[in-house]
Amino acid sequence: MATSNSLDRALVCIGNPLLDISAEVPAEILQKYDLKTGNAILAEPKHLPLYSEIANNYKVEYIAGGAAQNSMRACQWMLQTPNVVHYVGCVGNDANVKHLKDSAAEYGLTTHYLIDNEKPTGTCAVCICKKERSLVANLGAAEAYKMSHWQSEEIQQLVNQAKFFYTTGFVLTHSTPVVVEMGKHAAQHNKTFGFNLAAPFVINFFFENVAQVLPYTDIVFCNEDEAAALGQKLNWGTDLDTIAKKLAEYPKENKSRGRIVVFTQVAKETIVYQDGQVHHFAVPPVPREQIVDTNGAGDSFVGGFFSRLLQGKSIAECVAAGHYCAAECIKRSGATYPAKPSFSFQ
Repeated sequence: MATSNSLDRALVCIGNPLLDISAEVPAEILQKYDLKTGNAILAEPKHLPLYSEIANNYKVEYIAGGAAQNSMRACQWMLQTPNVVHYVGCVGNDANVKHLKDSAAEYGLTTHYLIDNEKPTGTCAVCICKKERSLVANLGAAEAYKMSHWQSEEIQQLVNQAKFFYTTGFVLTHSTPVVVEMGKHAAQHNKTFGFNLAAPFVINFFFENVAQVLPYTDIVFCNEDEAAALGQKLNWGTDLDTIAKKLAEYPKENKSRGRIVVFTQVAKETIVYQDGQVHHFAVPPVPREQIVDTNGAGDSFVGGFFSRLLQGKSIAECVAAGHYCAAECIKRSGATYPAKPSFSFQ
């Protein structure tokens, strides 16, 4: 394990901090609100009653979430070295902020929240049905993030010291210029910028924003549904290996190293394209009876992956750490983890 000094302020992430309202619900709730399992969407007016309906009628857990924040909590948990990861985002001036800060601090994650006095802290309805989940995000203050906060002395000090950066496509619905600036910094200073395509709707409806960010990316993550959406959007066909290759070859600003592409497929093989080759990594099976909730599995994979990337480990070990972290997550309710990890790699 690297020392705390060598990892200090190693990774800066911007995301949408959301308080997850997580509950097991019947299929009728999904049908009522036109939701699909394994999907993530932004709330429309028709979805707004969902939050109170699940809170009032089902057993609810409140968890500090948002995809990027989940990943960063997972990374900190895997590292067991506090304050390596610094998370940036916007929250409201309300009671939910304490829940977010406390949950992040529990895992050693340092948060740098911009406080917005007009909008409430964002929330995400996590509807779990037959161990699958559907996410409905009401961004609230999360979409009020401002460039002035990113350019502040506090955040720029972190940016200048960091060697790694990460964000998700969800942020591109409101703060693309901030992500572009982060990507430019990474490219100009030969730092590593990881990006997650996040959800099919980001590709389908915000691809102009995605296209602004992709040239700065060094590692791109997504699942098989997002990869398929990208293949369809860019007429790359349906073969995931081919889509991974074409995404890796997408124009890139920092040409000192190639782009790595990582496609997860739940229990199927994880696809990695690196240095002109496609690699398939088997996912260690988790007995079905041990699976409690798949929410956060993809976020946890990214966190595990980064925990070894920060230490200069091989991509094979990064993927193995991602698989381990995701497996631990799905054995529990919500994106949570045991007291300490027990990951090893031979």
